[in-house]
Amino acid sequence: MVAAALSFASSGLALRQQPRANVRRAQRGHMVVRAQATAAPAVEFKGEIKDKTAELAINAIRFLAIDGVNKANSGHPGLPMGCAPMSYVLWKDFMTVDPKAPKWFNRDRFVLSAGHGSMLNYSLLHLMGYESVGIEDLKQFRQWGSRTPGHPENFLTEGVEVTTGPLGQGIANAVGLAAAEAHLAARFNKPDAKLVDHFTYVIMGDGCNMEGISSEAASLAGHWGLGKLIALYDDNRISIDGHTEISFTEDVCARYEAMGWHVQHVQDGNHDLDGLRAAIQKAKDVTDKPSLIKVSTLIGYGSPNKADTHDVHGAPLGAAETAATREALKWPYGEFEVPKEAYAEFAKSGERGAAAHKAWDALAAQYKEKYPEDWAEFESIAYGKLPANWAEKLPKFTAEDKGLATRLHSQTMLNALAPNLPGLIGGSADLAPSNMTLMKMFGDFQKNSYGERNMRFGVREHAMGAIANGISLHSPGFVPYCATFFIFSDYMRNPMRMAALSEAGVLFVMTHDSIGLGEDGPTHQPVEHLTSFRIMPNMLTMRPGDGNETAGCYFAAVQNAMAQNPKGIKRPSTMVFSRQGMPNMDTTSIDGCLKGAYVVHGGDAKPDVILIGTGSELVMAVDAAKKLEAEGKKVRVVSMPCWELFEEQPQSYKDSVLLPEVKARVSVEAGSTYGWQKWVGDKGKCIGIDEFGASAPGPLLYEKYGITVDAVVEAAKQSMAA
Repeated sequence: MVAAALSFASSGLALRQQPRANVRRAQRGHMVVRAQATAAPAVEFKGEIKDKTAELAINAIRFLAIDGVNKANSGHPGLPMGCAPMSYVLWKDFMTVDPKAPKWFNRDRFVLSAGHGSMLNYSLLHLMGYESVGIEDLKQFRQWGSRTPGHPENFLTEGVEVTTGPLGQGIANAVGLAAAEAHLAARFNKPDAKLVDHFTYVIMGDGCNMEGISSEAASLAGHWGLGKLIALYDDNRISIDGHTEISFTEDVCARYEAMGWHVQHVQDGNHDLDGLRAAIQKAKDVTDKPSLIKVSTLIGYGSPNKADTHDVHGAPLGAAETAATREALKWPYGEFEVPKEAYAEFAKSGERGAAAHKAWDALAAQYKEKYPEDWAEFESIAYGKLPANWAEKLPKFTAEDKGLATRLHSQTMLNALAPNLPGLIGGSADLAPSNMTLMKMFGDFQKNSYGERNMRFGVREHAMGAIANGISLHSPGFVPYCATFFIFSDYMRNPMRMAALSEAGVLFVMTHDSIGLGEDGPTHQPVEHLTSFRIMPNMLTMRPGDGNETAGCYFAAVQNAMAQNPKGIKRPSTMVFSRQGMPNMDTTSIDGCLKGAYVVHGGDAKPDVILIGTGSELVMAVDAAKKLEAEGKKVRVVSMPCWELFEEQPQSYKDSVLLPEVKARVSVEAGSTYGWQKWVGDKGKCIGIDEFGASAPGPLLYEKYGITVDAVVEAAKQSMAA
């Protein structure tokens, strides 16, 4: 090791102005090759935090993170080490939470968007006194069955508000949390009763700001003027590849300012606690726009040989470097040892939160007595209590009713549910007239009209999905929906997956579900999408065949959004609707949809063949059955709008629908045939499309790709002959 040490000035920035001898890079074409750091100079940390009790608490955060990552031999210690000062200031002086009641409604929300630094979150929760994160939980970081997984997961760890990990998702979730707060405050606050009044705080990193979703979400937050959203940007200039100068050199503050944010910069995030306090307070005082506080920090602060390098980003310090860090930061305590003075610092915040909780409970009791009707609606959203009559206005249809595209039936269901479902809120990615997602009795959620329930997301599918997740996770009675063309689910697949993973009860409304949309061509025609969502855990994928089934799908989606299912957990739903019209049937029903699959034709006798259809192809299966019956065959038609719900039925019911003894079966669906063999068996036939579509009128495409009544009839004959 080089004997001469680099001096670290109290500004926290001097190190970056020195020659980066320990991180030499050789340019070879367009590749950056990191040379071996065989002679890394040590860093002498000369900066000073004058408040020694605060410094003790900050170092407690750092070493809990270091020790947790070391014990797991896996994780990201650098971010917690660098973010410890800003986190201490935020949680000790500003966050209003009650560790004894983690789900108290009016708590402030905290999101670690840079979720790889999860030990920061767990260390803070432990020091604050959350029972979900004891010392033993910290020791089980990243282990099987622990409450401290590799990235924060809201359903595992009390005090974690949203599941983060994929970069940028957290800041977008936070926009949803802040939008939810603004909406509820506008609907329920009174001049004499501020029932809803809390902030959403975020810590995000360079990676979050590189991901496009952060710009989508921040643009909306600025447009909406979400003044209670405050993001602290950990400007440590290191990513996995190395220093961010190789790929990320934009002026982040200028970008956010252009998007309508209030922007500040704390230049010394390593020591300037007063500057951090002043910046957060200033952000709280700016009520008409969200705030970004850029905080320049040193990643891995305290590590003499790894600070300010990518080596500390995603790997344990190891025993030798941990010992050196303890010496550099003058930390005499052992592994997972926390001095009582550090606990006492954070206990002050907990006491403040408990007092705020008690005062809010008293306010809520007065509110309930004075405004009982408003309280009933608020209670439905805040505590997840479905009104008893929530589904009574869902319509029923007969064959005499005009056939429509299921996207039009979807609009009918939204407007039927809206008056009786207080938590229903949502919108479309600039496609409301095509997705048919406007609730006609409400206006637009906008700045200064937060109490309205139609959200205009613009062409921002990725952020839209993550914002909807944040709304869902803000309060258990929210039922957010978001809509786009089914093909553009590709743009928000990660938020949809995160909804399923984090048990967020979001309704994903997908229209233009097949080659039936016609002339727009293969760029807009989903083929493999139904299959891809059907294999996603904890996601319901539903494709209704008429008005009754559309009502049934909404009924099931809301039930599952409110955790009314055998597993007792929230589940999102992907509801897939057609552009083209289809007739209503007398035999379809809400109850049938709730079971996932049921008989809609020929259920009386043992059939020669079973035809299974979904969506716009259900009527095709019925028409094929009638042709076969005219030739003397006995045919059963099964509608299967939701595979997942059918899977959950008792085996006796499933056997009563599909009749195991009947081997001749045909499925018909205008999408990939992948997966259908499970339902039709070895002798069955699958009609669908396993290639990209084309630009032409929809009916012609069905003919060209062999998705016709005659094709179903021929496939049935082949299956019966097999």
